[in-house]
Amino acid sequence: MAIFYRVRSLNYVSKCFSSINALYLQSPIRRFYSEQATSHFESVGFVGLGNMGSRMANNLIKAGYRVAVHDINCNAMKKFSDMGVETKETPLEVAEASDVVITMLPSSSHVYDVYTGPNGLLHGGELRPWLLIDSSTIDPQTSRKLSLAVSNCTLKKKRDYVKKPAMLDAPVSGGVLAAEAGTLTFMAAKICNNLAMAISMLGISESFALGQSLGISASTLTRVLNSSSGRCWSSDSYNPVPGVMEGVPSSRNYDGGFASKLMAKDLNLGATSAKEVGLKCPLTSQAQEIYTELCEDGHETEDFSCVFRHYYSGKNET
Repeated sequence: MAIFYRVRSLNYVSKCFSSINALYLQSPIRRFYSEQATSHFESVGFVGLGNMGSRMANNLIKAGYRVAVHDINCNAMKKFSDMGVETKETPLEVAEASDVVITMLPSSSHVYDVYTGPNGLLHGGELRPWLLIDSSTIDPQTSRKLSLAVSNCTLKKKRDYVKKPAMLDAPVSGGVLAAEAGTLTFMAAKICNNLAMAISMLGISESFALGQSLGISASTLTRVLNSSSGRCWSSDSYNPVPGVMEGVPSSRNYDGGFASKLMAKDLNLGATSAKEVGLKCPLTSQAQEIYTELCEDGHETEDFSCVFRHYYSGKNET
């Protein structure tokens, strides 16, 4: 069978794959790893050039890797072709040009199609890439199906350090800012992480909205929260109130961050997982309803922190 792992801890990895070899040394795949593998990271394919993927691919290019990319968005492809990066028409063409392929896609269906579709990465069952890394946030069932599909594939050329193609399930955390800075965290518990992040953002947004209603400025409340027990990522690194913090989506009209539709999707995954194991998750259900409503009201492409403005009717800091 192909090797399929949920990465347990890859915090060591920094600069968004600029030290990509360390990723495998920090994971269970290391027992299949040898120094001979190092030279086989030179050709990297990347499928999915959205807000996250484009920045991750850029860091690979800056680090000196030979990168081939694909996306269904022609404008995203053009940005890379204008930079002199090799662009491919299909995921299959990316696979044929790469030793390692990374995917960063919106949903389970997208990932499954990229892997198993008519022109997918696994087309023909004989692969050049010996390692397939999925950094998307998808349901465990799809990951397992893909693992089984990869296990039925063979390598086009014999490699001393691995006998079968391997799949690494490596979702990331940190958002667009970390993707650009190269400080993403790779994890095995992405659904749980995003569940906590969504609920945290709702709590912080609710707190700021209440503070404004009581006459407390968001800047003052931010200082209070960040020096007390209310401090969290949503208050000190990703503040949802426009005018409080520079360089975050709220400072640019909630543009260019983690889309509300993706948060709704991740909450759906969390709710489904909870149902499967019989766990009551009332806060997840409430967050799911709020973000679904936010999307239905036309804010699906805005960063998920826009819940402060569009659900709680919060105001800009003046």
